[in-house]
Amino acid sequence: MTRFDRTRAKTTRARELRRNGTKPEAKLWNVLCGSPLGVSFRRHHPVGPYVLDFYSPALKVAIELDGDQHLQRQAFEARRTRYLNAKGIRVIRFWNVEVNETFYGVCERIAEVMEALTPTRNAARSAPLLSGGGILVP
Repeated sequence: MTRFDRTRAKTTRARELRRNGTKPEAKLWNVLCGSPLGVSFRRHHPVGPYVLDFYSPALKVAIELDGDQHLQRQAFEARRTRYLNAKGIRVIRFWNVEVNETFYGVCERIAEVMEALTPTRNAARSAPLLSGGGILVP
């Protein structure tokens, strides 16, 4: 296994997901890719058998955006979250509708989590990131 757990199939799948991403993913990526928090994120990053929507390797945090199809896949999502937690990765989940309807709240929630995980960072740096209902799964 390589440092990034890459295989040709995983890389192809991640590229496909990037090309065919949802509008909420694109909207959030526009903020995360230039994050004023000083934390870098990867988009559609493979970890084990899964591909994460957004991943910060420095903080070991995954941000997942869930659409309606996730309602029928709750057992799968729970297994996935347990797997990621076992790898030391924290998962923050938002519904696509949250990103569309309360975008600034979602960004604010992400900034709160990032700030909590990096308490030495200057609080003023997180202010521009942008009252949301994201759930931090321990």
